[in-house]
Amino acid sequence: MKPANLRLTRRSVPIVWAVWLLLSGCGGTEDRFSGAMFRADPRHTGAYETKGLDELSGVKWQFRTVDMNRASPTFADGVVYVGSYEGILYAIDAKTGREEWRFPTGASVLSSPAIMNGVVYFGSLDSHLYAVEAATGLEKWKFRTEASVFSSPTVVDGTVFFGSGDTHLYAVDARKGEEKWRFRTGTRVDSSPAVAGGAVFVGSLDGNLYAVDIETGEERWRFSAGLGILSSPAIAKGMVLFGSKDGSLYAVNSQSGQLVWEFKTGTQVLSSPGIADDTVLLGAAEHLYAIDIDTGEQKWKLRTGGGVYSSPSIADEVVYIGSRDHPLYAVDANTGHEKWKFETEGAVVSTAAIADGVVYFVSEAGLLYAVQ
Repeated sequence: MKPANLRLTRRSVPIVWAVWLLLSGCGGTEDRFSGAMFRADPRHTGAYETKGLDELSGVKWQFRTVDMNRASPTFADGVVYVGSYEGILYAIDAKTGREEWRFPTGASVLSSPAIMNGVVYFGSLDSHLYAVEAATGLEKWKFRTEASVFSSPTVVDGTVFFGSGDTHLYAVDARKGEEKWRFRTGTRVDSSPAVAGGAVFVGSLDGNLYAVDIETGEERWRFSAGLGILSSPAIAKGMVLFGSKDGSLYAVNSQSGQLVWEFKTGTQVLSSPGIADDTVLLGAAEHLYAIDIDTGEQKWKLRTGGGVYSSPSIADEVVYIGSRDHPLYAVDANTGHEKWKFETEGAVVSTAAIADGVVYFVSEAGLLYAVQ
């Protein structure tokens, strides 16, 4: 039987939904994820199961792209993949910092690539989703939408999920590049979808967070925030967590779409939340916030010297986040104390990837850094 479409607003739902503790909203084959993508995994927790960087020793290497850059890198199998304003996806050897190959598109590549089974998937502002061979950089296929693709793809069980500026969330066959279904929202979908429990969760600039059935593409429920959603959702403890341009971080029940709690930052939230055990990490204005995942209460906040549009990445209880004041910050996830910061040539609005004690990130000056 087709589930009812629930149209919920933050004013029409209770603040506490008692059932959420019993409903994990997780499970399924995405638990056995073995690839690499934006925000670390299909649930987009931003938590990397790898060695972090507790103490900074210096730069391992740096790689300069042609133009300024805000793209977020992805690490997989000894290679760092990153897009660029000049419309090129680069593959960089993670040990040496040397270019292995480059793949040109027709416009800027700000989508963070997903890598699965030897294939790199990414979007371009030229309206296409691309699939290229990880080993060679040769095109396998490309899928055309009707507007720019800023959203970063999520690959689960042979399907690529991503949003487009043409108002749709797409599901595309990962091997053939053929459309499985599309789901229409009210306007652009620049948020990157998270997947868990047989559903795809994505925000739209129409102000709604949607839960869509992974098999049929039918709407399960929607939650209406006050303004548009650029933040990509994270899924943890049976909740979907996401920010909105209305200034709030929301936690809603992943099964029902009911509001669990709301945390108000006082400014628009463009950063995507990260999850460190029972703590939600979020950037907004000049701050990195730590919020109790069960109660929605603030644990601590760290002030940086500029706006925080980067999303937090976590490894070994350390949070890594960039700021427009130019450094990448490393912060103790439990206390909020700064462990170190690394000064760059430009603002850091991209999100870091972490692997084996090395942190990879991009500055607006067009530099991809590997620090250790």
